[in-house]
Amino acid sequence: MNILQKVIPMMLVAATCSSFAGEEINKSLTLDNVSSVNIENLRGNVTVIGWDKDTITVKGELEEDAEGLTFKQRGSSVKIKVELEKNNHNYWGGNAKGSELIIHMPKNIRVSFDGVSSDINLDNLHASAEIKTVSGSIVATNLSERIELSSVSGDIESKKLSGKVSLASVSGDVTDRNSSGRLSLRAVSGEIYAESIAKEVTVENVSGDIHLELNEVDELLVSNVSGDFAASLSLNSDGVVKMSSVSGSLALKFQSNVQANFKLSASAGGDITNRITSQKAKDAKYGPSSKLRFETGSANASVRASTVSGSIKVSD
Repeated sequence: MNILQKVIPMMLVAATCSSFAGEEINKSLTLDNVSSVNIENLRGNVTVIGWDKDTITVKGELEEDAEGLTFKQRGSSVKIKVELEKNNHNYWGGNAKGSELIIHMPKNIRVSFDGVSSDINLDNLHASAEIKTVSGSIVATNLSERIELSSVSGDIESKKLSGKVSLASVSGDVTDRNSSGRLSLRAVSGEIYAESIAKEVTVENVSGDIHLELNEVDELLVSNVSGDFAASLSLNSDGVVKMSSVSGSLALKFQSNVQANFKLSASAGGDITNRITSQKAKDAKYGPSSKLRFETGSANASVRASTVSGSIKVSD
């Protein structure tokens, strides 16, 4: 009898916990003066879609190690979090499938997301987004206001972002299309590619390559170490371009009637190629360095580029 009294409660507890394994989720919450939604999911895949309703719905399936889903409003914010078992420290997932969630929320409410090995997809959100994941990928479409998307080893793909946009990955690739406003792109060893109509663009990379196709630009700031950089753009009157590299190449193609003051310099054996005018770089009297200064048209815009042992090429 004593044995049964000990065993039966243990069986009931086990049955209760296992009922959450792969649990189907279909919940909704009507909002009351909510300004932000905070989402946490360690692994799996989350899709967030903005709509015109004043409710949030969460549908999908929890992973096997989940204890449940926190979904509640506290003050002006809503928390959505997949709760794992307290003794589960396998945040990277192992063989776990991870949770699969689809969240619909009002499109004019701020959203934040934190994950480890969780992918995140976002669409039609217009009140700022702050998205962070470690090894997961990020796909974002039609977002506006202040947008910050970052991953450590995952790729980032974005389309039709507007406002103040920041995309950053360490070893993943960053791809952006049809963004506008102010654009910041950062990577360490990943590749960066962008087709953008942003007026102000900042790009930083260490060993990865950068390729940009820009429209009318007021400001372009480029910092690259050993990767190659290539871009085409139309530089506005009074526009500014500043580029620097160590051993990588810098290649910039301007519109045919660019009107700017150019100051280009290379040291430690770096090369300068000018395809805009007939002027050529002059070698320094002492040391393996060279400089090129020239102007086109009214020279209202400014172009500055420097490299240590890499190359600089400007063309129209």
